[in-house]
Amino acid sequence: MRVLVQRSKFSSVSIDGRVNGQIAFGLTLLVGFTHNDDEKVIDYMIDKVINLRIFDDEKGVMNKSVLDVSGSILSISQFTLYADASKGRRPSYIKALNGEEAITLYNLFNKKLKEKNINVQTGIFGADMLVNIQNDGPVTILLEKENKDEK
Repeated sequence: MRVLVQRSKFSSVSIDGRVNGQIAFGLTLLVGFTHNDDEKVIDYMIDKVINLRIFDDEKGVMNKSVLDVSGSILSISQFTLYADASKGRRPSYIKALNGEEAITLYNLFNKKLKEKNINVQTGIFGADMLVNIQNDGPVTILLEKENKDEK
């Protein structure tokens, strides 16, 4: 599983010209899944994301999490996080999980985030989305967790 985390002052996602989700302050997450990802990987990633200390404290030091600052999360599915452009000029997406399995994990990821009492907004899985991100800082961090268990 890969999650690209961006600290955001404002983010929104629109589909066909209509806003589907938006946040005023918090984290924008671009979320991708690969083979062997499961609930255990999701639980690890949620803990990592919500406790990631990338918001400034009173001294201007990044020492607070999204929980500490009562921030929101905009979660966007992004299979292209698993693009492999190491050969040629056309990326391969063979490492990205197929849509049927990925949507199940994406929905579970968002459900579990909401259970942490965080305002979570989303795009629509598989839709052509226009994502507007005011990256604050800019702060952008790529988180990755591989499931070592074979399925």
